[in-house]
Amino acid sequence: MTTLSNDVLDAGLQVIRDAASPVLYLCSQEPTTYAEASSTYKLGTKASPTIGAQAPRTGGGRKIDIATFTDGTVDASGTGTHWAVVDAATSRLLATLPVVGAQVMTAGNPLSLNTPIELGFSPAA
Repeated sequence: MTTLSNDVLDAGLQVIRDAASPVLYLCSQEPTTYAEASSTYKLGTKASPTIGAQAPRTGGGRKIDIATFTDGTVDASGTGTHWAVVDAATSRLLATLPVVGAQVMTAGNPLSLNTPIELGFSPAA
């Protein structure tokens, strides 16, 4: 079994926090590239989301949280199934994760997040 120190885990999470131009996209399926997140599967956009500092994760490991917001934009109609965090300045896909409770979205409506999104590393079982 491999054990990584919190410093190593935090360094991976810091890459997301250090993004020059972070953007959070709501997507219709899980993107595997920046282009898919920012265009192909994009349903909604939140520019410059607030990303918290590294902290302990319940059950072990480390995490960062993306704070709630109400000022995003729904760009296209469809069912949002995945979040994608990108660095728009460098065209990098940084992380993806499934939406808890997929939602049908309608273009032109506001995009909001009522519960923080947790991104992190958990220890191997």
